[in-house]
Amino acid sequence: MKIVKVALMSLLVFGLAVTFSFAAGDAAKGKAMFSDPKFAGGSKACSECHPNGKGLEKAAEKKEFRLMGGTQKSLEEAVNACIVGANKGKALDVKSPQMQDVVAYINSLKGGAGKKPAAGY
Repeated sequence: MKIVKVALMSLLVFGLAVTFSFAAGDAAKGKAMFSDPKFAGGSKACSECHPNGKGLEKAAEKKEFRLMGGTQKSLEEAVNACIVGANKGKALDVKSPQMQDVVAYINSLKGGAGKKPAAGY
């Protein structure tokens, strides 16, 4: 009986880990979208206002954002505020893979945005 409980608990933990890894988004895909002027039906790339993620270095740490006269309670809401307000695009579903990928990219910046790569790269 103890073996069955351990096996079931292991399966549960594994399942949660797999679910979390898929829900976390793909930063490489997010970076590509961030640089795409056609992303979310907008008129310019996010990187035009935020080259190399400049200005977003601490976004992963924030719980609230104040953009364009409004307050957003999540990074996803802030991304949509920029997409709609600054870029004239269409808001993304906050649970969509595209949003998860863009958020993963922004979260990956964590103080590294705007830094130039070392010589030879």
